Amino acid sequence: MTLYPFPFTTKKQDAESMVDLFSLIKDYLVDQEDGIRHLITWFLNLVMEEEALLQVGAQRYERTDSRKASRNGYKPRTLLTKYGELELLKPQFREFPFETQVFEKYSRVEQAILSAVAESYLQGVSTRRVDKVMTALGVEGISASSVSRITKELDEKVSEFLSKPIEHEIPYLFIDATYLKVRDGLHYENKALFIVSGVRDDGFREILGARLADSEDSLFWQDLFEDLKERGLRGVKLIVSDGHKGIQKAVRESFIGSSWQMCHVHLIRQALKKVQKKKQKEVADKIKEALVDRHKYNDLIRELDKMEYKSAADTLENFQYDVMNYMQFPQSHWRKIRTTNMMERTNKEIKRRTKVVGAFPNQESVLRLVVSILIDINEDWITGNRYIVMEQ
Repeated sequence: MTLYPFPFTTKKQDAESMVDLFSLIKDYLVDQEDGIRHLITWFLNLVMEEEALLQVGAQRYERTDSRKASRNGYKPRTLLTKYGELELLKPQFREFPFETQVFEKYSRVEQAILSAVAESYLQGVSTRRVDKVMTALGVEGISASSVSRITKELDEKVSEFLSKPIEHEIPYLFIDATYLKVRDGLHYENKALFIVSGVRDDGFREILGARLADSEDSLFWQDLFEDLKERGLRGVKLIVSDGHKGIQKAVRESFIGSSWQMCHVHLIRQALKKVQKKKQKEVADKIKEALVDRHKYNDLIRELDKMEYKSAADTLENFQYDVMNYMQFPQSHWRKIRTTNMMERTNKEIKRRTKVVGAFPNQESVLRLVVSILIDINEDWITGNRYIVMEQ
C-alpha cells in the first residue's frame, strides 16, 4: 500500500516527496501548530498538482498526443483556514485557466468581498484603501458588467440558502446580533444583523437564517419566525437570546409552550454597565455564582440594592423568571444552552471578513458577504462533531 494518494512521475520524485513528507512530520512533532500548516500546505499543493495532471492529460515534461495544454509555472495564492493563512502554489496553463476545488469555499467569500468593494467603487465612494483591497484580491480593474455577473450569482446563492427547507426538529433555537455599517441614502448607520441558528434533534448545529433589522419591534421578529416555520421549523423547546423586548414578545406569540432563556453573558454585560469599573469583576463573579440557584439570585438582587447599585439590581430582577429556564433540560446540555456563545465564532468571523469592506454600500451587499460566510460555517457545523449529545 503506497503512502501517497497520487502518482508521481519518477522514482526520484517519489523519493524526494518521501523525504519532504518525513521532514514535515518531524516539524509537526516538534511544533504541532506550525507543523500542521506545513502538512496541509504540502497536501493541498499535491491535490492541485494532481488536478493539473488530469486537466493537461499528461505528466510533467511528457511528450504525448493526448496533452491538452502546456504548463506555465505557478501563481502564489493564499488560503485562509482555521490553522491560519496558507501560502499555496496554483499551477498555471498557457492555453486555458487551471481549475481547482481547493479554493471553492475561499472563492465564494472572496467574490462576496469583491462584490461589496466593487459596488462601493462604482458608486463613487472609492478611496485609496478600496484600491488597495482590489489589488490584494488580485483585481486590477473591474467593469460594471463583471460586478453585475458576480452579484447575480451571489444573490442566487443567498436566496437558496435563506429559503432552504429546515428538515430536522430544532429543540434549541439561538438568536444573536452583530452590527455592521451600511449606507442609507447619503449617510452611513450601524444596522443589526440577526443570525438565527439551532441545535437539531440529532445534536448537530445548523444556521437557519439571517436578516438585517429594518426595525426591531415584535412585528419584525414575528415575520422572521413565521418565515422559519413556513420553511419547516418545528419542535422548538427553548429560545436563547439577549433581552430585547421585541424578541421576547414575538417568542411568546410565535412559540406557544416554549421557554425563553435570557443569555447569561448578555445579562452580566447589561448589569455591569451600571457598576463602577473597579467593582465589576467582583459583581460579575457574584452573578455567575447566583445564576445556578434561585435563592442566591434573589439574595444578590437585595445585596446589589444595598451596595447602591440599584440599576444593576433592577436588571437582575427584570429577568429573574427567564435566567434559569435552561435547567428544565438535561444537565449535560446546560453549559451550551444558557448562553448564545455557540454564535461567538460566527460573529467574530463576520467581523474579521467585513473589515476588508468597511462600510457596505447597501443591505444587499451585506447579505451577499455574510451569507457566503454563513454557508461555509454551516457546512463545517453539519459535517463536524455533534455539538450536544441528545438524550433519548
